[in-house]
Amino acid sequence: MNTPSHHRVHHATNPKYLDANYAGIFILWDKLFGSFVPKDKAEPCRYGIIKQIASFNPFIIALHEWAGIVSDLIRAKRLKSFFMCIFGPPGWSEDGSRLTSKMIKEKEQTRLSKRAAEVT
Repeated sequence: MNTPSHHRVHHATNPKYLDANYAGIFILWDKLFGSFVPKDKAEPCRYGIIKQIASFNPFIIALHEWAGIVSDLIRAKRLKSFFMCIFGPPGWSEDGSRLTSKMIKEKEQTRLSKRAAEVT
């Protein structure tokens, strides 16, 4: 069963927790598809969104991502790009100008590796 701890991870913006724990009821699906991430006591969840919105308007907050997807679909130059705008990973862009969660995780891992090397 999905627990409050699993749900907190789903809403966290830490790179470690991005795109994790999608299951609404049965966390089994996340375990089957490899998207399960347990909450780590050493890394508390930070909540929010990756890119901040310059508005407090609830309609803009609720619809900004949909507007971004529609904008990307209008600008898509190829059928594959159109498909990826809908079904690709969060942050995917045709020109590669935006960071996907995989890229954010890799960037964080590189940062942590450099930091560990400096300490030793």
